[in-house]
Amino acid sequence: MAVGIFAASTSSVLIRYAQQDADSLGIATYRLGLASLILIPVLALSPQRSTLTSLTSRQWLLSVLSGLFLALHFGTWITSLEYTTVTSSVVFVQTTPLFVAVFSPVFLKESVPIRTWLGLTLALVGGVVIAGSDSCQGTGLLTCLLGAGGSRGPLFGDFLALAGGIAGAAYLIIGRDLRARLPLLPYITLVYGFAAIGLLAISLGKDVPLHGFQPRTYLLFLLLALFPQLLAHSTYNWALRHLSATTVSV
Repeated sequence: MAVGIFAASTSSVLIRYAQQDADSLGIATYRLGLASLILIPVLALSPQRSTLTSLTSRQWLLSVLSGLFLALHFGTWITSLEYTTVTSSVVFVQTTPLFVAVFSPVFLKESVPIRTWLGLTLALVGGVVIAGSDSCQGTGLLTCLLGAGGSRGPLFGDFLALAGGIAGAAYLIIGRDLRARLPLLPYITLVYGFAAIGLLAISLGKDVPLHGFQPRTYLLFLLLALFPQLLAHSTYNWALRHLSATTVSV
C-alpha cells in the first residue's frame, strides 16, 4: 500500500505538466487507454484469462459500472485542475473515504468504527479550510465560483474534484464486491478497459484533440499509465480483496 500511495502522489504533478499541451479529457483517456493496452496482452498470456468465460451477467454489469465510475472520477478530477489549485483539488477528490464510509454499511454491510468517522471528519474539515483559503484568497464568493470575466472559477473546480471523490467512492465499493470473487488481473483489465472506452467516447464526442502533442506529453501519458494507474490503482484494487473499502480508500 505504501508503494501505491507514493505512486499516486505523482499524479497531480504529472497531470499539471501534461495540461500545458493536452486537454484534461485527453489526458484521462490516454492514462486509462495506455494502461489497458499494457494489461490486455498480459492477461491474454495468463491462465487467469479463463476467468472471463465464467463471469456472470451481474459481474459483467458491475465491471462496466465500475469502469464508468472510474472514467467519471478521472474526467472530473483531472478537469478540476484547470480551474483550481492542486491543493484544493486533491483535498476535495480525497473525500472519497468519507463517501465510502457512508455507503459501505448500505451496500457492503461493512461497519465503520467511530474512531474512523472522527478521523475522517476532522481531516475533511481541516482540508476544506485549507483548500478554501487556497482557492479563493482575496476574492469574493461570486468571483470564486464564476471566475474573472464570467469564466468558471476555483469553486467550480472544487465542485468537479468533489464529484470525482464521489465517483471514486462508487468505484471502490463496486470493486470491493467484485474483488471478493474475481482475481486482480482480469478485474483491472476489464475495469480500466471499460473506463478507457467511456473516456474515448466522450473525448470523440466533444472533439477533444487526441494527437499532435509534443513528445514530452506522450511520455507524461505513459508515466501516468505506469505509476499512478498500473502501480497505485492496481495496488488499491489488490488490497480490496483483503481490506475493507473504507480502509483502502483512506
